[in-house]
Amino acid sequence: IEFDEARRYEAGDDVRSIDWNVSARFGVPYVKLYREEKELTVALVLDTSASMRTGGEEAGDGPDVYEQAVLAAALIAFSAERAGQRMSALFFDREITRIFPPRKGRYHAMAVISAALGENSRDSRPPPGDKGSALGAALIGAARLLKKRSLVVIISDFLCVNWERELGDLARKHDVIALRIVSPLDGDIGDRGLLTMADRETGLSLYGPTSFSSFRSAWTEWHAERARLWEAICRRAGAAHLVLSTSEDAPSRLMRFFGGRRRS
Repeated sequence: IEFDEARRYEAGDDVRSIDWNVSARFGVPYVKLYREEKELTVALVLDTSASMRTGGEEAGDGPDVYEQAVLAAALIAFSAERAGQRMSALFFDREITRIFPPRKGRYHAMAVISAALGENSRDSRPPPGDKGSALGAALIGAARLLKKRSLVVIISDFLCVNWERELGDLARKHDVIALRIVSPLDGDIGDRGLLTMADRETGLSLYGPTSFSSFRSAWTEWHAERARLWEAICRRAGAAHLVLSTSEDAPSRLMRFFGGRRRS
């Protein structure tokens, strides 16, 4: 609901709705009237950074992290379009790269998804060491873009820092869902021999002795601890959260999640 107007108090009005500031100004009691905002804006905050280009062939068959993220974004965008809701989008890597103001319609939804697909084939990518994920700046940008309370879906691997406070600020004004896309390799890397592992953000590489059980255990525990920390940050900020693996069926997973939110 949002504020509509103030009018003079009438017998039977709820005293809790009295606007004390207006009443003091005019010397007679006034009450606040609200109206329900039936038209919702759905905002997508999509991470297009280099770290999202993992999984896929590395983890076996299926999409990589970014492809799964685009699929999730498309499902949410077309669901909003079908429901007649406005939709906006914001893409980011080391900075905010694209902004789509809130609009309705199939053409707008198609433009957003086409742009997201185009991000996967851009030739002008920054060199290693000049990359990053400016999630905090993207959340600030989303807060400035959205004038009314909206449903904000953040789609990212959340492999970045300095975004926790911005998430809390955004969640205080909007309904926020943090959607973390992961690869099966984030949980169990398996015995793959001596692997060369490259950080797509910095260009640094190292060797991973996956034949050693101690290395595999440390790998699994590090990812589990990161997942626990991410969930704790989301809960503290008041944001709903969902993990979507590239090995999962995105439509079924999202339907169960949003269906559970409606029932609650």
